[in-house]
Amino acid sequence: MSPKDCGFGKVAVLMGGRSAERDISLMSGQGVLEALRSQGIDAQAFDPAERDLGDLRKEGFARCFIALHGRFGEDGTVQGALELLGIPYTGSGVMASSMAIDKAMTKRLLRSENLPTPGHVLLRRGGYGPADIDALADALGLPLIVKPAREGSSLGLTKVTRRAGLAQAVALAEKMDADILCEQFVKGDEVTCPVLGSGTQARALPVIRIVAPEGNYDYQNKYFTDTTQYLVPCGLPAGEEQAIQQLVLQAFGLLGCRGWARADVMIDQATRQPFLLEINTSPGMTSHSLVPMSARAAGISYEMLCLEILKTAALDQPPQSAAA
Repeated sequence: MSPKDCGFGKVAVLMGGRSAERDISLMSGQGVLEALRSQGIDAQAFDPAERDLGDLRKEGFARCFIALHGRFGEDGTVQGALELLGIPYTGSGVMASSMAIDKAMTKRLLRSENLPTPGHVLLRRGGYGPADIDALADALGLPLIVKPAREGSSLGLTKVTRRAGLAQAVALAEKMDADILCEQFVKGDEVTCPVLGSGTQARALPVIRIVAPEGNYDYQNKYFTDTTQYLVPCGLPAGEEQAIQQLVLQAFGLLGCRGWARADVMIDQATRQPFLLEINTSPGMTSHSLVPMSARAAGISYEMLCLEILKTAALDQPPQSAAA
């Protein structure tokens, strides 16, 4: 059966949006759009920053592929609107999306189930002073990481190596979010692991080990340079990759994620203990992105990956349940 006969109907690829990751989302969305069209899908670009979401229903879209990143796309807001419109969408539902984008909330959930995650201190705008900032080094050690609680792509993130840099790092993060996550730095291997599927059908894809220049995997090194190395197969010691995949699947299920996601993990150099950092429920799909890279290592082409994700489009509350 060809994709045209699979009953996808007219598909909106949601891209762009109003978040700080708009430019990356446009690149992700364009890739997805071209991939779906190459498979015979009636896919059209739709930018929620430029059009009313109500047009999706008026124009007869049957489902949405969410290629939005960050706020107003990955945080449960668009998902809630699509629930009201009754249009199935890819990725996690309202609650899982809103929890996963909040790194502090994710940490609380992980700790509730004794899943390993680095120690942290949460500062809230207007609720801290110079003494609280200075105390971070004593509480978490140096170096430490400071970042907005609800941004992605390493935007607003600083690795602080000296006390003198703490105030500037906090100020940078506060420009992007009222909640500032200050996190213990884990020295060791940086890896990421995607998940495809839902419930008992969810499966972890190959782990990718990331080797960035001077260990600095920032916004520039993520998207706009070719000096960062992505190792897949990851080359980790025997058993470590499987342990990380299992840990990521546990976190995926704990947050109630569905469809697909990608978890970022640090492995302590001394103990080899993996620590969960965060879960991205609408990961990048650009030429530099990691989910397509991992999928290729598993024998899944970019086009087939997009189709597989599209097949998982769903609603938290299907229309027939609401009418029952």
